[in-house]
Amino acid sequence: MNGSDHALVRGDEIVSASVVSLVRALLPSMVPSEVRVARFVIDQPGEVIHYSVTELAVIASTSASTVMRFCQKLGFRGFQDFKIALAQEAIPPLRRLQADVAEGDSPGDILIKVVHAAADAVAGAGTTIEAETFAKVVERLDSADRLLILGVGSSAPIVQDIAYRFLTIGLHVEAPLDVHVQHVTASLLSAEDVCLAISHTGSTRETVAALKAAATAGARTIAVTSFFRSPLTEIAEVSLITGSKETAFRVEAMTSRLAHLSVLDALFVALAVRNRKRSLSAQDSYESVMAEHRF
Repeated sequence: MNGSDHALVRGDEIVSASVVSLVRALLPSMVPSEVRVARFVIDQPGEVIHYSVTELAVIASTSASTVMRFCQKLGFRGFQDFKIALAQEAIPPLRRLQADVAEGDSPGDILIKVVHAAADAVAGAGTTIEAETFAKVVERLDSADRLLILGVGSSAPIVQDIAYRFLTIGLHVEAPLDVHVQHVTASLLSAEDVCLAISHTGSTRETVAALKAAATAGARTIAVTSFFRSPLTEIAEVSLITGSKETAFRVEAMTSRLAHLSVLDALFVALAVRNRKRSLSAQDSYESVMAEHRF
């Protein structure tokens, strides 16, 4: 089986085929709504890898659940697994690593290109966020009694970083690592609290479920993600969308994380400036404690 083939378990049978070939082969067994998804995948496989499950559903004039059923019919556990397999065929290996890296590049060349790509991601981080929307998020975070921050997988380190930084300017922050604790904590929030969810795809089951629990509990909900349409943005009252097609394909890509970190850093600074008295008081305590840990 070569690099473009995939072994898919269908019942007791193992099917080895390219993703697009498999989609074509299974067309006769699909219902009309699934066929619309399949046709788009066959016609534009390189585009599909840039979309969230909700975006593909809109394009195919169907529902997100139909897209999920389509992926499962192919033998994948979900849309992310399907998209990763499709991307492995649609984009050559070196392009998957870094779009501008060529086979003959030296390590020094690769360093420069990757750093430049990261700089571009950071530079473009705020271009898809309206100033009014950003200001609304700052106001809600500033006025929250409690702030719960959610995120799993590659978003988890970002969550821990920004939670710690918010803590140093006096916000009452919680960022549990365990997904069950996240879900339970979200369900115990009140109307005076805010739940901030961070997810590149906006389609992570645990994060979506916890944010939904927070909304049901009456808390204000905010999302930081890379796609305009996703299960997460459907729940969040306010969404900060940062990312592009270049960062969106590389699922859980470092460039998307850098974009998210930049926006979160901007929130940190804006909150510190908005409530200087609280921030300075908390910073004084922070510096006193940290002095005990330095030689």
